[in-house]
Amino acid sequence: MSKVQTSLRIDEESLLEAKEILKSLGMNFTEAVNVFTSMIVQTRGLPFEVKIPNKETAKVIKEARQGINVDDFSFDEIK
Repeated sequence: MSKVQTSLRIDEESLLEAKEILKSLGMNFTEAVNVFTSMIVQTRGLPFEVKIPNKETAKVIKEARQGINVDDFSFDEIK
């Protein structure tokens, strides 16, 4: 299969962080994009669920971002 070159416009800070994460996984950004592209083809769509939250979930997200109804807890409590 032949290869084509493409270009992307992506937030520089996110790209640098992604490259560091991928490096720790033993792959580079191009390899990750190829994996993502292959998964799109294989699943015939995005390889993860994309949903708009319902009204109740959206309300809870908004409140959490505003610090409303958020209790302090430790990670040990979550386990």
